[in-house]
Amino acid sequence: MILTVTLNTALDITYRVRSLRPHTSHRVTDVIERPGGKGVNVARVLAALGHEVTVTGFAGGATGRVVRDLLTDTSGVRDALVPVAGATRRTIAVVDGHSGDTTQLNEPGPLVAPTEWGAFQDRYEELIAGASAVALCGSLPPGVPVGAYAGLIRTARAAGVPVLLDTSGEPLRRGVAARPDIVKPNADELAELTGSHEPVRATQDTRRRGARAVVASLGPDGLLAATPEGRWRATPPARVHGNPTGAGDSAVAGLVSGLVENLPWPDRLARAVALSTATVLAPAAGEYDARAYEELLGQVAVTAEATAA
Repeated sequence: MILTVTLNTALDITYRVRSLRPHTSHRVTDVIERPGGKGVNVARVLAALGHEVTVTGFAGGATGRVVRDLLTDTSGVRDALVPVAGATRRTIAVVDGHSGDTTQLNEPGPLVAPTEWGAFQDRYEELIAGASAVALCGSLPPGVPVGAYAGLIRTARAAGVPVLLDTSGEPLRRGVAARPDIVKPNADELAELTGSHEPVRATQDTRRRGARAVVASLGPDGLLAATPEGRWRATPPARVHGNPTGAGDSAVAGLVSGLVENLPWPDRLARAVALSTATVLAPAAGEYDARAYEELLGQVAVTAEATAA
């Protein structure tokens, strides 16, 4: 079982309009609702790849009930979310049908009380005992300690469970120091962490700070990986237009699934890039176009880079 943690779950709502223009009214041509938050998106993709997945984190209020109801209809995903008094947030993606671009609106999460955080930690310790890997994903809702991910990483390491961390800012900095197996920042998050806007140097610096492997998302340019086994770049065959919401989460699913399947790093990276690109082509947040994924998988270019002196 792969465990995904989404402390700031969401109801992802995707609106499609013919053309998005400021200061005007729009007629929505299509609406799609999905349970969301980064770890939930990761879980959905992992399940589609054939893995058994459990999701945990927080859910509350009317929106939280909708998220949990939708999770019951997601094949292969087990709901182990912890209830909170506050309301789960919503995220709104508005897709411009003319340009293919997407505008994203993210609500803040609920305030998590100390007793609720304690209940989550108890649930996490129970779940980690049966996990083959854990992905810690996304932002922290108000009330959760900034060092939360660092503590969860240490708990997983004590249980012998490999950890992937995908977050930003101070939670990322503290989490890296707890020595996760993989971190997956984007270029901006990597620069904020290290102070370097040169991705190769920044990935090396992040490894020195504690991460065993670093896989940096370079947006449409693919992934850059610095690992104990070597360094690679993985790039898609062409740039695509669509809804990028969840593309990074699909990359995480590719990396985690490759980890538990013991795939070589180049194969993990090819899967991650193909899934990420196929997610941009999908109509709703946090899903991927299965046919595009199969076509892209053999077209992703993975090249080894010389190790710096």
